[in-house]
Amino acid sequence: MQDLCARTITYLRLSVTDLCSLRCRYCMPAGGVPKRDHGDICSVEELVEITQAAVDCGVRKVRLTGGEPLVRRGILDICQRISAISEVEELCLTTNGAVLSQLAKPLREAGVDRLNVSLDTLRPDRYAYMTRGGRLEDVFRGLEAAAEASFAGTKLNAVLMKDFNEDEIPDFVDIARRYPVEVRFIELMPIGEGNRTQFLPAEIVRSVCPDLRPIEGSGVARRYRSPDGRGTVGLIEPMSHRFCAACDRIRVTADGKLKPCLHSSQEIPLRGLHGEALRQAIQAGVAAKPERHHMNETGRSEAGRNMHQIGG
Repeated sequence: MQDLCARTITYLRLSVTDLCSLRCRYCMPAGGVPKRDHGDICSVEELVEITQAAVDCGVRKVRLTGGEPLVRRGILDICQRISAISEVEELCLTTNGAVLSQLAKPLREAGVDRLNVSLDTLRPDRYAYMTRGGRLEDVFRGLEAAAEASFAGTKLNAVLMKDFNEDEIPDFVDIARRYPVEVRFIELMPIGEGNRTQFLPAEIVRSVCPDLRPIEGSGVARRYRSPDGRGTVGLIEPMSHRFCAACDRIRVTADGKLKPCLHSSQEIPLRGLHGEALRQAIQAGVAAKPERHHMNETGRSEAGRNMHQIGG
């Protein structure tokens, strides 16, 4: 399945809820988000049907997102049914890790291959401030449970923020030196609740840690390794280094809208469609995928929704 820019689309990011157990300041309103009526969100059956149609069109990798996907009722059933689709080569899930200690083993048994854990600071006080009450110890317990459940290739996602976590860059890089994980530094994007003045270019990581050596990239990340590192460091640079030319993904929101690009206002409704009509709608969404975003010129995303409403 190719778009009009000859990019092959093989990756679906599927949001299963717009709710979250935390209230990160750059993502969620302080009061959280109102809970939608049950019928406003895709059912388990709809999520599986959409995934199957995307797979029929050429998708091979699926990532479950939120909000926080682990607060979604039926998340293990969703994982089991999507992992059972034979053409799905990799099923991944992004989580804040708050309840991962309880669900790591069941997720592995349900067919999840790999986890990404959002972690913007290694300091308990900062974590509590940024998440408006979250406990860092819960995330660490979740990471331990993931390792015990035989998850490999776990990635830690840290959003870089000036005057918040820039002094922790060496500590994060040290994690990638000591453990077989990938620590990924992500540039703050002008979407949602984020403070634009806190933007930091990801290149600062290389300035702070000059011993990092480049290795082969992975997806949208430029990757590096310390000379004695067991893991890797990734830089994801949506602002300072456009990776749109290599983008291979589409997104489906929890309410069943296909977004060809995170930062585009385009949305193609999928709910209520079945069979060939659903596949054609997905193909139309891929055909509508823009060549690139325009955040560098405008200083803002054109997404039309906050990140938690789209899928992180």
